[in-house]
Amino acid sequence: MTPRFLRLAALLLALAWGFAPHPALSAKDELVIGMTQYPATLHPNIESMLAKTLVVSATRRPFTAYDANWQLGCMLCTNLPTIENGLAKLEDMPSGKKGIAVTYTIQPGATWGDGTPVSTRDVMFTWEVGRHPQSGVAAAEFYRRAYKLDVKDARTFTLHFDKVTYEYSAINDFQVLPAHIEAVHFAEPMEYRNRTRFDADPTNPGLYFGPYRIVEAKPGSHIALEPNPTWYGEKPKFKRIVFRAVENTAALEANLLSGAIDYIAGELGLTLDQGIAFEKRHADKFQVIFKPGLIYEHIDLNLDNPVLKNLRLRRALLMALDRQAISEKLFGGKQPVAITSVSPLDWVYDADLRPVPFDPKAAGQIFDEEGWRIGPGGIRQNAAGEKLSLEFMTTAGNRSRETVQQVLQAQWRQVGVDIRIRNEPARVFFGETVTKRRFSAMAMFAWVSSPENLPRSTLHSQEIPTAQNNYAGQNYTGYRNDQMDELIEAIEVELDRDKRGLLWRRLQALYLADLPVLPLYFRADVFVMPKWLKGVTPTGHQNVSTLWIEYWHAE
Repeated sequence: MTPRFLRLAALLLALAWGFAPHPALSAKDELVIGMTQYPATLHPNIESMLAKTLVVSATRRPFTAYDANWQLGCMLCTNLPTIENGLAKLEDMPSGKKGIAVTYTIQPGATWGDGTPVSTRDVMFTWEVGRHPQSGVAAAEFYRRAYKLDVKDARTFTLHFDKVTYEYSAINDFQVLPAHIEAVHFAEPMEYRNRTRFDADPTNPGLYFGPYRIVEAKPGSHIALEPNPTWYGEKPKFKRIVFRAVENTAALEANLLSGAIDYIAGELGLTLDQGIAFEKRHADKFQVIFKPGLIYEHIDLNLDNPVLKNLRLRRALLMALDRQAISEKLFGGKQPVAITSVSPLDWVYDADLRPVPFDPKAAGQIFDEEGWRIGPGGIRQNAAGEKLSLEFMTTAGNRSRETVQQVLQAQWRQVGVDIRIRNEPARVFFGETVTKRRFSAMAMFAWVSSPENLPRSTLHSQEIPTAQNNYAGQNYTGYRNDQMDELIEAIEVELDRDKRGLLWRRLQALYLADLPVLPLYFRADVFVMPKWLKGVTPTGHQNVSTLWIEYWHAE
């Protein structure tokens, strides 16, 4: 196909998806990024969806973040507080316990896109939203711990925490909101999710203070960004950035080859097997980077389900899976089997733990002992004649996930478990089903974490989303274990690294013993970019590459 026909094909594909390149811009002025999901919301503090993180990280900055070297640093703040520099101070709380006061100063040039300075008024409003029990923010525990806020002036404030934690300076989840726009819509907190301007008016420039701002948002299709004239940092190089959602990964690859998109987002793009195959075919035109990271692919279990509530049955389900064969045959052995939620790349990883073995015979014996025996058609049933049947969900259109899902379905069928697959588009799956615990049995997806990330939001019993707390928290399994709660709280306040490491080992052992989820493997991200695109730096953790998008450029 000649270049002319390639351009025509790219245009036709783009139009079919409801998107066309900006006619006034040259190829090197506009960057079109393909990703497999469209955000369920653009609000930075509600829900946890990677597609949203990729977009909003280009339009704003957190106060603190981990960089590509896994070091914590300031982004919106001017200096990282430490006890040594005096910006963090131990203090006695009214209860008599030790707390800590941590002081931050906002970058002097930080300004919302409508010209309003980012100020401590915004900080106070954000804190009030987070503290409200019905606001539905994802990082609810952070706001519970930050029990007091003192404002010194328009740019400097002090957060008072009720615990002295090993990450006392890290306020990565404290994503500041524009009070001058959002305050009026928070008048009825239970309705805030439905009224926030981030979704009702996403092109309002006053919502953004990063290098780019959103100028167009077409749900399910694309989000377009242009440089924010009030941005205080390095001037962004591209005149327009477009995030295009292509939920089918095979179609995503086709769009790249046709020229409809320029770059496939590594954090939310091709799967490892696709990346390996793509590199073999197209290494002459594209750069392919494989970045191992803290990306935990797993199956969340609804522990209110009568079958999954039984620990022995959870263990039998995992013993029926040949996860090592899946890693080797589908991913070339490049995605190691997960023992717990802690990655081998993290310093707290316990290398002495061994995974639950693949042993279908022993799994079958457990099912028998628990009253689930082989019945008609080879499917297990209990004494009442109920079949051992479970619904299994994941994100529709993700070829790798759906392939793994079918392999798991077949392996469970071999031990007499009937698995019914029902998948949904990512926006519905994450926006409604998972967040509101509406999956009846199993939901497969990935958690992306930061280094030594304490799993409070996913494992602590206080983090179970309910209608009463407006679905705040990320403990979607409904896991409750007093010992796990105590370990999480003990790790959080242990400043001694060696002692903390021992507590982490106990947490991993308990996780392995309890199996609140079924661990699968740790993923590697595949960054597929044209050779002319420079400056993209994969991090391998929760803070995505678009946090440094102002350094991306064409060469």
